[in-house]
Amino acid sequence: MSSTTLLQIVDTARSVAREVIMPHFLTAQRNQKDDGSLFTVVDLAAQEALIERLPRIIDRPVLGEEMPESVQLRLWHEGQDGIWCIDPIDGTTNFVNGIPFFGVAIAYIEEGRTRHGVVYNPMTDEAFYAEEGGGAFLNGNALPLRTPARHLLDAVAGVDFKRIPKALGDALATQSPFYSQRNFGSSALEWCFIAAARLDVYLHGGQMMWDFAAGSLIAAEAGARCSMLDGEPLDMAPGRKTPVVVGASADLYREWMDWLAAHRGR
Repeated sequence: MSSTTLLQIVDTARSVAREVIMPHFLTAQRNQKDDGSLFTVVDLAAQEALIERLPRIIDRPVLGEEMPESVQLRLWHEGQDGIWCIDPIDGTTNFVNGIPFFGVAIAYIEEGRTRHGVVYNPMTDEAFYAEEGGGAFLNGNALPLRTPARHLLDAVAGVDFKRIPKALGDALATQSPFYSQRNFGSSALEWCFIAAARLDVYLHGGQMMWDFAAGSLIAAEAGARCSMLDGEPLDMAPGRKTPVVVGASADLYREWMDWLAAHRGR
């Protein structure tokens, strides 16, 4: 049974998507940040709506992707006893270009650990959510939805090629150890696809905290295993790009990590 707090977060994600984001789908104009990534005025409006509404659920600060890094770092250091971490539109390029795959990602973090995670896809009305120790769900149905592949050879992989080391990318392109490969353009939803076993393994060369804070809990509560590329735990802090490796099961994760370790330096 999902907690009242978790369901309130789901309802907030849905309402912000319905009221703030979706009225501008197919019309939003893109802008470019200093780091080259995209944002729209809709990202900013959705972030402001979440900043206003989330503290009504748990009265703690809200750290958002669209904030200046100096503000993010200040909020992070001030909020170790509790902080919200949000990506108001994860998959902004998809949103701007009319590709129907983007989501609202919300995590509540205490002492560096995600306690509640919600990722909402407004195009499909799919809410993925989890509470630490309470399992993971999609619109009330327990995750995963299917049994993951038993072996890497049979796996469907999510791989973001543009952020991984060239030698490893070349090996994946020419000696792929899996059945098929996908890249959808929304990190938060790709984590949820691992949780649902729509993807069996996942590799991304550089995610920010708001990309994985919610989805990593949802995947873990569904039975997935994850780490950085070197095997260390995910680095939960703003301002850092973290490489992530995920398997929908412990066995898949180990087999995936073994293959990656064997090909990283080639």
